[in-house]
Amino acid sequence: MKPQERCLASPDPGLPRSEDYLDYQSVARLMTVLVRDQHTGEYNHPHTHRHGQLLYASSGVMRVATENGLWVLPPRRALWIPPHMVHDQLMLSPVKMRSVYIEPKASQSFGTNCKVVEISPLLRELILALADQSIEYEQHGRNAHIVALILSELVVARTLPLQIPWPRDRRLVSICEAILEHPEQARSVGYWADRVGASSRTLIRLFLAETGLNFRHWVQQVRLATAIDRLDKGHPIGNVARDLGYTSQSAFSAMFRRTMGESPREFMGRE
Repeated sequence: MKPQERCLASPDPGLPRSEDYLDYQSVARLMTVLVRDQHTGEYNHPHTHRHGQLLYASSGVMRVATENGLWVLPPRRALWIPPHMVHDQLMLSPVKMRSVYIEPKASQSFGTNCKVVEISPLLRELILALADQSIEYEQHGRNAHIVALILSELVVARTLPLQIPWPRDRRLVSICEAILEHPEQARSVGYWADRVGASSRTLIRLFLAETGLNFRHWVQQVRLATAIDRLDKGHPIGNVARDLGYTSQSAFSAMFRRTMGESPREFMGRE
């Protein structure tokens, strides 16, 4: 064996791994991990699971949607999806997916709403370790400890404010779709009011009622998600700030730190 090679435990010789999520729905394990790599632009149509799901990619960025919102998942973050929540997935870059399915009873501790959580270095290694095993892995010894530690780490994982709440009113939906398509364009509430045939006051009221955010904050969430996607693809911070309409890189970084609690470089894990 070459000096740089690692000695890894052999995967458990149980049920072979599968890239079809349906094969994980009736496995008699408290927790399983689906391993699948997907290309940029691939789309997983709306579906649901009986399990709670920690949708995680060890690398790459994906966008996830439910009827209530959109989430852009950057590296080192994951989306908690409660059991039976309909959702889809769009790959914004090549993605190495390591999706954790947790039995419904054990999922109750993690809430009934979707949320983005920070994946600590320990949690990441635990997920990858369980992903090395077969679907029907041996439940005693090391694997039992791994499962227990994953559940423990999820309880204390930091939640991040990355949701883009989605409205139901058809006028707001058309506005939100247009903004999502071109987040760099600075359009006022008055502009959109003229486009959809409503008053500015009506749109202001509807945005708050249907998304829980005012118009300006909602647009900021879209730009934040767009920025994270572009930063992950290697775009310079200054270019991202300029392209999204910020007056300077420092103004963009100040917004980012105010929202996320750290600078863009810190958040993306770059020195």
